[in-house]
Amino acid sequence: MKFLIVDDDLVTRHMLSSILQTYGNTAEAVNGTEAIQAFKLAKKENIRYDAIFVDIMMPEMDGQTAVSHIRALERSYGEKPEDEAVIIMLSALDDPKNVIKSYYDSGASSYVVKPVTRDKIEGELRKLKVI
Repeated sequence: MKFLIVDDDLVTRHMLSSILQTYGNTAEAVNGTEAIQAFKLAKKENIRYDAIFVDIMMPEMDGQTAVSHIRALERSYGEKPEDEAVIIMLSALDDPKNVIKSYYDSGASSYVVKPVTRDKIEGELRKLKVI
């Protein structure tokens, strides 16, 4: 399995990487711009991410914008909705209204409220049938 972790917080990236390495390889990006570049590069190399974790609030390009761009790229590549990457938004905000709006408006598959834990991440991946 292959995962992309997009978060400007080093601790969160390392925590997620540690959890996900049990299941496969991880790549990391520190903002939405890098996430889009990583996604394009993976497509060019015929690599599919099984899940992409994206923080909502990041410098340069936020998660909502990045996810919207990734979904647009998938459509431009002719991917069917059922073949889209599983994208899980991450948020330090516990305000359900804003979190749900951010993930829903961008086209993400789900969201997890930080702090990330093994139980939260594995539970969400199971729910989404990634693992």
